[in-house]
Amino acid sequence: MEILFNNPETKYLEIFSLGDLDNIDETFKKFSSIKGPLEAEIFSINESISSHQLSKLKNHFDKINIDSLCIYSNVRHTVLTAKSLRIDSTFTKEQEIRNKLLLLNSTNKDDILHEGTVRSGDRIFSNGNLCIIGDVNPGAIVSAKKNIYVWGKLLGIAFAGKNGNKNASIASLFLNPLQLRIADVIAIGPKEKPKNYYPEIALIDKRTIIIKPYIIETKN
Repeated sequence: MEILFNNPETKYLEIFSLGDLDNIDETFKKFSSIKGPLEAEIFSINESISSHQLSKLKNHFDKINIDSLCIYSNVRHTVLTAKSLRIDSTFTKEQEIRNKLLLLNSTNKDDILHEGTVRSGDRIFSNGNLCIIGDVNPGAIVSAKKNIYVWGKLLGIAFAGKNGNKNASIASLFLNPLQLRIADVIAIGPKEKPKNYYPEIALIDKRTIIIKPYIIETKN
């Protein structure tokens, strides 16, 4: 069982076993001091959680500033038990839960390589550089403290230089985003599709995001 604590500024992913429910007071205490409302999501795979166990867990959440709580499980008994306790719950296929956890766990790494399509609703954040081999669909958001490289179509929202790095850049084989942001500079994507299919890079020049051909230098 993995629990995601989420507020507008950051995410905190914690891993628990059902046997740890009596020993997680200290973990929950550190979240009680976080300002602003917290949202909590529980991801449970192949676990049949009893009403007694969920009640214990819910009591912990009631002690901290939780604005909403939802459980995602591939076990119908867990989903029905949660609903009986008036906890929002959603039956979700095992692979869908694993895919979401993969994206969340990747935020703990400095540089991230993600292979595959980033679909609408997905969020990927890197503490360093982010390289995506695949497309970023409309409705998806990718962000990094350093640079973003999309070896595919960038059609969603990309935010590089999240730590204020104005030297960060965003490169893609097909650059047609809904929005680009580098540090504190924002640009809305063009309405027209790019006429040329070659790599382009977006970067800051005199407080404006400009796009130019991305030339990869090679050494002989």
